[in-house]
Amino acid sequence: MRGMLGQAAVIVLAAILAAAGTHFLHPKAPAWYRTEEPLREGEVSMALIQERWSGDVLWVDARLRRDYEAGHVPDALLLNEQEADQLLFDHFEKLQDNKKPIVVYCGSDACQASQKMAAYLRERLPGMEILVLKGGWDAWQNAQKKR
Repeated sequence: MRGMLGQAAVIVLAAILAAAGTHFLHPKAPAWYRTEEPLREGEVSMALIQERWSGDVLWVDARLRRDYEAGHVPDALLLNEQEADQLLFDHFEKLQDNKKPIVVYCGSDACQASQKMAAYLRERLPGMEILVLKGGWDAWQNAQKKR
């Protein structure tokens, strides 16, 4: 029994060493710690925004006003859950006359404010193309760093 456990331990150790060697030495090693999740329905990535619309979309920031004022996508409209009705009234004409896709973002991938605001806008602006930016503000900032 001990001999069999020893052999199993040697095999497991050899597999771990081979995997670690491949990860650190191979030029195209896979990322173990992170896999790219596919886009959910109604989501869009920065790459897709550039590819499909050359970045020409109407941005809606669903974060708190203080976060928006600290920094936001140029020309983005502030429309958050806390002030939704008043802000919608303020931006209604611009939203209604808009012919571009509307992309809503919040702080990060974990944030749900953009999903809520996209649903809010879909109810009030039927027929408009309203999407959520996967990764939110973080994704937009990272895309700007790569430019």
